[in-house]
Amino acid sequence: MSPVVTRFAPSPTGLLHAGNYRTAVFAYLFAKHSDGKFIVRIEDTDAARSKPEYEANIREALAWLGLPADETYRQSEHRARHRELLEQLIASGAAYVSKETPQAPGDREEVVRFRNPGGALSFTDVIRGRITTDVADLGDFIIARSLDEPVFHFAVVVDDADERVSHVIRGGDHISNTARQMLIQRALDFPEPLYAHLPLIMDRTHKKLSKRTGAKALTEYRDLGILPEALLNYLAFLGWNPGDRREYMTLEELVRAFELSRVQKGSAVFDEVKLFSVNQHWMRQLSIDAYIERGKFDEYPPDMVRKIVPLLQERARTFSEAREMLSGEFSCFFRTPSPDRAKLLAKEPPDRPGLARIALKTLLAAVEALPGEVSAETVKQALMPFADAEEAKGKGGRGSVLWPLRYALSGQERSPDPFTLIALLGARESSARIQNAIAILGE
Repeated sequence: MSPVVTRFAPSPTGLLHAGNYRTAVFAYLFAKHSDGKFIVRIEDTDAARSKPEYEANIREALAWLGLPADETYRQSEHRARHRELLEQLIASGAAYVSKETPQAPGDREEVVRFRNPGGALSFTDVIRGRITTDVADLGDFIIARSLDEPVFHFAVVVDDADERVSHVIRGGDHISNTARQMLIQRALDFPEPLYAHLPLIMDRTHKKLSKRTGAKALTEYRDLGILPEALLNYLAFLGWNPGDRREYMTLEELVRAFELSRVQKGSAVFDEVKLFSVNQHWMRQLSIDAYIERGKFDEYPPDMVRKIVPLLQERARTFSEAREMLSGEFSCFFRTPSPDRAKLLAKEPPDRPGLARIALKTLLAAVEALPGEVSAETVKQALMPFADAEEAKGKGGRGSVLWPLRYALSGQERSPDPFTLIALLGARESSARIQNAIAILGE
């Protein structure tokens, strides 16, 4: 058997989205599962639209995902080879220079067309089975705008053959291109690779995923704080499954399990909510030190951040959300609050004036009696009897006790519960904040 060689061949004419990179993931996994070779070829023959920054972004995204190429090529470097084979087809009569009537200013008066032999052409798609096309419907199609400007159908056939690509793994929207490319292969006496056309990826409205409908560039997800192992895991499951109940798999596990036979024919849906859920799983697998390093929380005191990481792992789905929490509802861990008197009294029953101050003084005594470092559950057990007693009275309930405590500790309307605040701040700092609130309320 010939060695397995796959390729990812993006055009650097814009920022690519997750649907494009899913192709790279499948091509890489299949190649490595088969002990084969994974090629990245930048198809930059559209000189007017190809931009160096887009090519750089493609390489950056692949490196971030952890999909290194065994070989890399740039299609524009193959122009001499393309011209050589165009001339060969013209000389053999399989192609010809066609005089055209320009349809618009700037259109070519001459192009190179492939002489279509007609008839039916069939191939067996690894995923979709037998596909037959009546190639007569294609007419004599254009394969080059000039001898130095081959179009996609021609250039890709030559490059795939020269690079010994054994499996062309690409999106299902390329099925219509396959017949043209196979006609060119036969005219050049090239071996035919196996084709595997992947299910399309749809957005949540079941339209094809595209930049026009809001699909993000892959590097945007990186900047949101998505982990590469999470995005890789998620992309691998868009149209494929390992045949068991696993949902979370490392790159090494994916390589071992990946088989094209388990790729589905139907379309897959890209769902950001599911992606964020997968990312949260992988964030939770990180050690505290790794979480801090990858979250880039350098502007915050490291000792306190270490205490807060379990809270972040519980709630944040991305590192962007984690940073928002640190600057928002968790900011009370890094600054001394300045409580507002009216807000301290916000839940005090009108018929029980002074309850907030009494509650704070009672709870202060319980906090001061706490032994050293304690868990939030231990704090809760120490404070809840008083709150439960107020609940039993039916005048304001637990809220009339716990609200002024939480607000005294945080100075914020949104914050973690008071038991968590005390456990992380420590008894000494918590006591100082409660005493400050009592002083604000006065006698």
